[in-house]
Amino acid sequence: MTSEEIVIDGKGAVLGRLASFAAKQALLGKKVVVVNCNEVVITGRKENVVENYRAKRARGGSSLKGPHFPRQPERIVKRTIRGMLPYKQGRGRTAFKSVRCFDALPAEFASKEKLSLGKELKTTSIKLGELARLI
Repeated sequence: MTSEEIVIDGKGAVLGRLASFAAKQALLGKKVVVVNCNEVVITGRKENVVENYRAKRARGGSSLKGPHFPRQPERIVKRTIRGMLPYKQGRGRTAFKSVRCFDALPAEFASKEKLSLGKELKTTSIKLGELARLI
């Protein structure tokens, strides 16, 4: 793993913690790649999490007006990272462009060293892959 590119394995990682770490590294000028986004978890009761994300999606207007809230797990992760960046300013915009998210593990990153942020949770949670199917 070079100091210029960080590959983060999302398996078992909490969404907010992963997003804040990725945003900080992107602001420091590193290229951030998040793999296995469908395995990222959101803590909380399943019903509450699904209800909150459905409300976020329903808040968007027509196809021409926003806010646009994604349904795919990799796009949910990228949208969460965007929320932790000053993306309306120049440095935030360049940091956001250096973030890439993938649903599975692409072949180009299979041999690279991956940083794991996941740990054993003692609370209820739902995976993003399951959340994407329910919203």
